[in-house]
Amino acid sequence: MACAGGHNFDIARQGYLNLLTGHGTKFVPDTAAMVSARDAFLDAGHYKPLSEALAELVGALLAEPALPSPKLIVDAGTGTGHYLHQVLAACSPGSPGARRPAAVGLDISKFALRRAARRNPEAVNIVWDLWRELPLGTAVADVVLVIFAPRNASEFARILKPGGSLVVVTPLPQHLAEIAAEAGMLGIQADKESALTASLASHFVPTGSREVVATLQLSPADVGHVALMGPAGHHLDPEQLAERLARLPKLTTATAAFRISVFHPLPETSRVS
Repeated sequence: MACAGGHNFDIARQGYLNLLTGHGTKFVPDTAAMVSARDAFLDAGHYKPLSEALAELVGALLAEPALPSPKLIVDAGTGTGHYLHQVLAACSPGSPGARRPAAVGLDISKFALRRAARRNPEAVNIVWDLWRELPLGTAVADVVLVIFAPRNASEFARILKPGGSLVVVTPLPQHLAEIAAEAGMLGIQADKESALTASLASHFVPTGSREVVATLQLSPADVGHVALMGPAGHHLDPEQLAERLARLPKLTTATAAFRISVFHPLPETSRVS
C-alpha cells in the first residue's frame, strides 16, 4: 500500500496492514492467548443479542438519506472482527445495484488483526493505536463503532462525515456480575453512562441509547475465556484461574448487560480543542 507522499507499506501475508512504525505504541496489545479466548467465547454465540442489536442499529443509521454514498464503517478497536462481520452481513445489498458499505478495522493487536483479516477480507484491517491521529482522511466515515475500546473523541469527530454517527458499546453495572470474582474482572462504575457522555462532550452530543440484556448459561471453560479475553488477561495466574474454574458447577447463570449509545458530532465551531 502506498500513500501520496511516496511511503510504502507491505501488507502482511495474513491480510492486515501494520502502520505502527517507528516508536510504535506504549500500550500493551492483547496476546495471542487473549485473542483466542475472545474468539472462542464470541463464536459460541453468547453475545449474539448484542451483535443483532448493533447490526440493526447500524443498518438504520446508514439508511439515513442525508448520508451520501459510498458508505464507510470504521470499527475502532475491531479485535477479531466479530461484531464488524455481523454488521456487514446485515448490511448486504437487498436490491440490484446497491453497494455494501466499505469497512476499516483498527486494532492495536496484530494477533487480533490476523483473525479479523480472515473474518472480514473485504475490510481494510490496520494495526494502529487509537490514541494517535487516525490514518484516515477527514469526513470519510458514516459510522464509527467503538465496542469496549478507547474513545479518541477529537479523531472520531474528524473522520466522521457531517450527519455521521459514533456508536459506543459499554457494559452496564450488572454485566457478568455473577462470575466477576471467578473471572478476575474489574468493577464497572455505576455512573458509566454519564462519564461516557462527559468524556465525549467536547466533540459529540448524545442522540439516543438502548440497553441489551441477556441471560447466559456458561460452562467453566466459558468463564475461563471471559477471564482471559479482557484486561485481566494480561495479569492472570493460570494456576489460580484453573483452581477457581474447578470449583464452578457444570453451568453458571450469568447476565450479559450492555448499553449502546449513539452520538452525533458537534459542528466544528462548537468543538473544544
